[in-house]
Amino acid sequence: MWALRRAGNPLRVRAHQALSARGCANLEVILNADAKNVEEHHEGDCQKLDCCHQPKPLVCQPSFSSGRFMWSRGFSSQAGASSGDKQDELEEGFSDLDVPPEAHKKDLDLTSDESSDEDTIDAIGLSEVEADAKPEEPIKKSQSTLLKALLESPRVDVAGALKKWLNDGNTLDRSELFYVLLSLRRRKLYIKALQLLEYVEESKLIDLGERDYASRVDLVAKTHSIYKAEKYIENVPASHRGEIVYRTLLANCVAIANVKKAEQVFNKMKDLGFPVSVFSCNQLLLLYKRVDKKKLGDVLTMMEKENVKPSLFTYKLLVDTKGAARDIEDMEKVIQAMQADGIEPDLLFQATIARHYIFGGYREKAEAILEQMVGDDINENRSACKFVLPLYAFLGKNDDVERIWKVCEANARLDECMSAIEAFGKLGDVEKAEEIFDNMFKTWKTLSSKYYNAMLKVYANKKLFDKGKELAKRMGDDGCRLGPYTLDSLVKLYSDAGEVEKADSILHKLSYKNKIKPMYTTYLMLLDSYSKKGDVHNAEKLFSKVRQMGYTGRIRQYQLLLEAYLNAKTPPYGFKERMKADDIFPNRAVASLLAATDPFNRKNAMSKLLD
Repeated sequence: MWALRRAGNPLRVRAHQALSARGCANLEVILNADAKNVEEHHEGDCQKLDCCHQPKPLVCQPSFSSGRFMWSRGFSSQAGASSGDKQDELEEGFSDLDVPPEAHKKDLDLTSDESSDEDTIDAIGLSEVEADAKPEEPIKKSQSTLLKALLESPRVDVAGALKKWLNDGNTLDRSELFYVLLSLRRRKLYIKALQLLEYVEESKLIDLGERDYASRVDLVAKTHSIYKAEKYIENVPASHRGEIVYRTLLANCVAIANVKKAEQVFNKMKDLGFPVSVFSCNQLLLLYKRVDKKKLGDVLTMMEKENVKPSLFTYKLLVDTKGAARDIEDMEKVIQAMQADGIEPDLLFQATIARHYIFGGYREKAEAILEQMVGDDINENRSACKFVLPLYAFLGKNDDVERIWKVCEANARLDECMSAIEAFGKLGDVEKAEEIFDNMFKTWKTLSSKYYNAMLKVYANKKLFDKGKELAKRMGDDGCRLGPYTLDSLVKLYSDAGEVEKADSILHKLSYKNKIKPMYTTYLMLLDSYSKKGDVHNAEKLFSKVRQMGYTGRIRQYQLLLEAYLNAKTPPYGFKERMKADDIFPNRAVASLLAATDPFNRKNAMSKLLD
C-alpha cells in the first residue's frame, strides 16, 4: 500500500463508520460529520437569520428534489446548514491546488496557452475514443500539413484553408481530424476548431459519430453559449443524440458554475433514460464543491442509490474538500474508503494530500507522502519531480529542492522548469528562479504565457513591483496571450504595492479587452484590499461586479464587504436583508461581523461609549 500505510500512520475509523465495499455509503457518513458542527452551532448563541432551522427554498427542478436524493442525509439542505463554519472560512481560494499540472500531461511544446479543457475532453471521450478514430501511428506536429494550414489561416477563413488543402490532393481521414481538433483545442483555438467541424459536417467529408457531434456541442458552448449548444443538440440526428452529447453540455454548464442549467441538463438526462454515470456525478460534485458544499452528501446518496461506484476523480474532489477545511481526520477516512474500493492514487492525488498535510501542520505525514512519491531512486521516477519541487519548498527544505532540481536541470522539461521557478521563488531565491526562466528561452524559442506567469507570480509574492511591471511589459511585447492567472498576478502585484485603484483598473480594462473572466480569488484579493482600507464605496462596486460575473452563493465576499463597513466605522443598514434575499446565511465569522456592525446592538453601542 502507498504512503499513508507505509509510513506507519494507520487511519482511525470509528466502529459505526467501518468501511464496506460500497464506497458511497462510507463517504456520505464521513461528510455527515459536518452536520454535527451545525447542530453544535445551534446550541450556542446563534446569530443566523431566522436561525438555521427554517427550510431553505429549493432552487432545483422538481426531479432533482430532496425526496429523490434523500436530501435530509449528507450535508443538510436546510438554511445555513453549511459544511461547518471552519470550512466556510477556509474554502475560498485554497481548493484550486497550487501544484503543477496533472501527472499524465505531456510536454507538447506548444507555443500558445496549451492548458487544455481536460474535463470536457473527457466528457467527449477523446482520451478513449474508438480505435478507428485514433491514428495508428502518432502524427507529429511537423507532419500535419492540415494543422499547419489552419494555424496560418485567418480565423474567419478556416473553410477556405481546408478547401485549398483538399484541392492540393490531400485526403481527410478520421485520424487526421482527431489530431487536428485536439491540437486546436489545446491551443484554445475553439473558433477554428468549430469552423473545421462545421465544414466537415456540412460537406459530409466524413461520417460523423456521437463523439463528433458532442465535440461540436462543446465548441459551440465555448465560443457562443451553453444555450446555443443546447439548441444545436436539437439538430443532432436522433441516433447520435446520446449520453455523451448531453454530458458534454453538462460539463460546460459546470465549467461556468451555472447551477440551475446544470441541474436541468442532469435531470433531462435521467428523463431520457440515460443511466447515471460516474462522470455526470463527478460534474455535480465539482459544481457543488465550488458553490454549495452542503449538497455533496446528497450527490453521494444518489450515487449509492443508483449503484454508481466512485472513481479516482470522485475521491480527489472529496479529499480536496475535506483538506481545504483542514478536516484532516475526515480527509484520511475518505482516503481509506478509496483504498477499500481498490483505487490507487496517482501522483496528483498524492500531491494534493501532501499539500493539505503541509497547510494543516502535519509535516511528518507530508514528508512521508513525498518520500513515497520520490521512491528509492528519483532518476527512475522522474515524473514525480514537477510535483514534489514546490511541496518541498512549502516545507522549507532547500536541500531537497536543490537535490530534485539537479536531477532535472540538464534536460529539464517545461513543467519541471515551471515547478522549479515556483519552488525557488517560494524559498526566496529569486535569482535562481530568474536563471531558470531565462534558460528556458535557450531551449524553447517561444513560451506560452503560463511560464511567464510563473515568474510573474514570484515577483508578486515577493513584492518586487518594478521587476513584475517590467515582465508584464515584456509579455505584451512577446505577444503573450493574457489569461486569468496573468490578471491574478498583476492584481496582487499592484495591490501589495498599495496601488489598489490601479489594480482595479487593470483588472477591469484587461478583462474587458481580452474577454477574460477573472478568477473568483482575484476579485477576493481586491475586495480584501478595499476592505482593509475601509473603502466602502469601491468595495460595494466590486461586490456588484463579482455578482455580475456569476460568482454568487458564496459567503466570503459578504464577509469582506462587512469588514469594509467595520473598518470604515459605517453601519451596513439592511445587510441582513440583503443576505437573506440572496439566500446566503451567515457562518460564525459573518454573524460576529453583523453583530459588531449593528448600530442597534446595545452591547456594541455601550462598547463605543466605553471606548
